[in-house]
Amino acid sequence: MKRYLVMAMRKPNFSDEVIAPHLAFLDELRAAGQLEMTGGFSDKSGGAYVLKADSQEEAQAIVHRDPLTTYGSSTLTIYEWNTR
Repeated sequence: MKRYLVMAMRKPNFSDEVIAPHLAFLDELRAAGQLEMTGGFSDKSGGAYVLKADSQEEAQAIVHRDPLTTYGSSTLTIYEWNTR
């Protein structure tokens, strides 16, 4: 399994209405063993989370389901992360 860092940066049209569905989505990922850590930036510009997935394609499919993506309120960028 590989790790993927997902950077989620808020767009100008960001709405607080997406926060609860996004947190529920992250809870589901954690319960499935696919989420290692998550957190928001102190300046409220966005946040990041670390996924565990077998491939970039799998990570992209997961991120595509994130309410931050489906609501169009944030730009999510995925990086394969070679941690030590």
